[in-house]
Amino acid sequence: MNLLLLSNSTQHGRDYLGHALDTVTGFLPAGARLAFVPYALADHDAYTAKVRGALAGAGIDVRGVHEGGDPSARLGEADAVFVGGGNSFRLLSTLYRTGLREALIKAVGDGLPYMGASAGTNMAAPSLRTTNDMPIVEPPSFEALGLIPFQINPHYLDPDPASTHKGETREERLTEFLEENDVPVLGLREGSWLRVEGDRAVTGGERDARLFRRGSAPREIASGSDVSELLRITAAFDARA
Repeated sequence: MNLLLLSNSTQHGRDYLGHALDTVTGFLPAGARLAFVPYALADHDAYTAKVRGALAGAGIDVRGVHEGGDPSARLGEADAVFVGGGNSFRLLSTLYRTGLREALIKAVGDGLPYMGASAGTNMAAPSLRTTNDMPIVEPPSFEALGLIPFQINPHYLDPDPASTHKGETREERLTEFLEENDVPVLGLREGSWLRVEGDRAVTGGERDARLFRRGSAPREIASGSDVSELLRITAAFDARA
């Protein structure tokens, strides 16, 4: 697998993809034909135009998979695929409906580089179960692409000890997930990402990550850390869900 999984595509005070542009353009070299999957947002044309504008200066040719013909055929014409952020439930539902879910699994398994941001990063995990999103639609299954064997929580937020809000923190929600499922969760804070090349996985970006495992306290993972051990785990999900 050749993956770049961003926690977020927009960083406060930066242009779209600006905080990770050097990493993105290293992953997508000049002249690359990039198939963009815009299904996490409602306006596919506007979303594709936004990505096209952000990467035009790097000489990357962005083509939306919705722009005429079979979306799956766009993968065969591309040098890489980018699955954008938005609502993860809407994204996964559309991947199922268009047949693009199966096409992505095959294409990436055959070597097509995959870049995801936010919801697109959620898709790389086995399941949708650690997304932060509201289920605005109901996909046929929570089963995502399974490009990696562990879960990711993009946009991970640390508990704020000064907050008066009494709802569950992100850490509490991930702890609840681990009570029902025995699979690690890598919390990616804003500005961080995960790079996977073959059997090697390394965290990156401006901020550290946080790793959650059943039966142990959450652990800080410094940016630049090798987390390849996570690629060798066997996930155990609650079959009732």
